[in-house]
Amino acid sequence: MKSSLKWLGVLTTIVMLFILIGGALVTKTNSGMGCGRSWPLCNGQLIPEEISFELVIELSHRLVSGAGGLMVLLLSVMSWRKIGHIREARFLSIISFGFLVLQGLIGAAAVIWSQSDFVLALHFGISLISFASVLLLTLLIFEVDKKFEAEKLIVDKRMRFHITGILIFSLLVVYTGALVRHTESSLICKDWPLCGNGNLFLPTNIYEWIQMGHRSIAGIIFFWVSYATFLAHKHYKHQKVIYGGWNVAFILVFLQVTAGAFIIFSRQNLYIALAHALFIACFFGVMSYLLLLTTRSRKNALLIEKDNKVSTINDQDVNVSSPTIPAR
Repeated sequence: MKSSLKWLGVLTTIVMLFILIGGALVTKTNSGMGCGRSWPLCNGQLIPEEISFELVIELSHRLVSGAGGLMVLLLSVMSWRKIGHIREARFLSIISFGFLVLQGLIGAAAVIWSQSDFVLALHFGISLISFASVLLLTLLIFEVDKKFEAEKLIVDKRMRFHITGILIFSLLVVYTGALVRHTESSLICKDWPLCGNGNLFLPTNIYEWIQMGHRSIAGIIFFWVSYATFLAHKHYKHQKVIYGGWNVAFILVFLQVTAGAFIIFSRQNLYIALAHALFIACFFGVMSYLLLLTTRSRKNALLIEKDNKVSTINDQDVNVSSPTIPAR
């Protein structure tokens, strides 16, 4: 049973990644209305009669999302039963399926009733949280934490702040990036990193503000991750999972920023745009795992503190029960 659960975890994680990339593909190709104002059917038909490129993209995304939803539900139920003794397993099971359902409802509402770009931009972030939850659940199933003795891991307060802060801030990066896509602001600025368009300072319209706001926030997280990686190199070489995790996070955020620049240089090449979405998904997954480790670190620190107190009390008891024999 454990082997089948591992396979299910891996396949579900891959499918969730396809759902994320598929959502970005739908937005980039303007295929959101490929099936008309009909959901879950396509143009009110189970099998559409008229086939178009946009219809294929949208319908494929719906089918993959539906299959992914069933797989996440099955993974959540099986994980609850088989590894529910792990304290994070049940929480992740609820989050992974709950956020996937929420993502589907927002997508359905956008098709049936239409939504503002600011609401639609939430779609990718919600999917990202569901993907990260499935990824973490899969890592727990494989008992990855036991391979580097996570029960001995200690992360100081400063590093916990950077991990938590960057993870939360990355959601703002994701939201503003999705807003750029939904408002079709990707090429409103012709240059990079500055907007250009003859303006060296403040943007002149809402679309330039959205684009440059996203670039500024992405720049902040790049330098923030760079600093945290420097701290990991300086203080955490002995903690291989923290050290390696920050190295991977830095590489992914560097690729993310680079892909963002090449979207402008290539005039919105589709493959680069999809890679842009892939890199942020992987980065969010890595940061989520580091956050999971910080929760283990707090527990470990409390246990060590408790053991030290018990050891001190025992030493005091030994001293009291063994009085010093006076010299003659």
